[in-house]
Amino acid sequence: MNPSVRTMADWAARGESPEVLFWVGCAGSFDDRARRVTKAFVKILQAAGVTFGVLGTEETCTGDPARRAGNEFLFQMQAMNNIQVLNGYKVKTILTTCPHCFNTLKNEYPELGGHYEVMHHAEYLQQLIDNGKVRLADGNPYKGRKITFHDSCYLGRANGIYEAPRKVLSALDADLVEMKRCRTTGLCCGAGGAQMFKEPEKGSKDINIARTEEALATSASTVAVACPFCMTMMSDGVKNKEKEHAVHVQDIAELIAEALAENH
Repeated sequence: MNPSVRTMADWAARGESPEVLFWVGCAGSFDDRARRVTKAFVKILQAAGVTFGVLGTEETCTGDPARRAGNEFLFQMQAMNNIQVLNGYKVKTILTTCPHCFNTLKNEYPELGGHYEVMHHAEYLQQLIDNGKVRLADGNPYKGRKITFHDSCYLGRANGIYEAPRKVLSALDADLVEMKRCRTTGLCCGAGGAQMFKEPEKGSKDINIARTEEALATSASTVAVACPFCMTMMSDGVKNKEKEHAVHVQDIAELIAEALAENH
């Protein structure tokens, strides 16, 4: 993590509190590919002058995979532990780059006593752009390039967030091309519901391969995602098709971070 990123413990030790808590998540902390997304989002927050803190070693898994896999006891243990930490710091607003963390913190923590304003980074990036806090370079590298956006299940169908990521991408002046199945009819990448951590059942085709074929059919040179699980599944699909040199899978935060204006 960037050395200028302060933990909530550090903020509290100084008797201060940041505007928001950035919930990094397991993937954003430990997965090499997802860590690049974490760094990109941090770069944007710092450029926009947003004060934020992270939990650091006090952050543990939200419990999403445990609950999806049927281990309710483990979910509640993990959730109660996190809620105790969050409430201890009087956290009001949480940002996360993972729709799974977003969905769990927003919709499932309240019943256990965790009440927060939770925002996915797609929504927050849109706000920063709309408010003029994030300005993109005129000659940004994605201007006029074909980009297709893959809807994450927990962002789209579970929480109805379809426009925010598309508005973020529209700020790049890119040519947004939709897959046949998008928004409410978007196809899962194959990793949700704890499927990420097991081998797929036997069938005629893996879901991520089917979804990658739909993305490649748009002729886009960039497949934009807003979820670390989708990132892994779509990247694996592109590699399976031996297209990794021509088609890049990137998180929306990475695209914005690359396109930031110099004077930020």
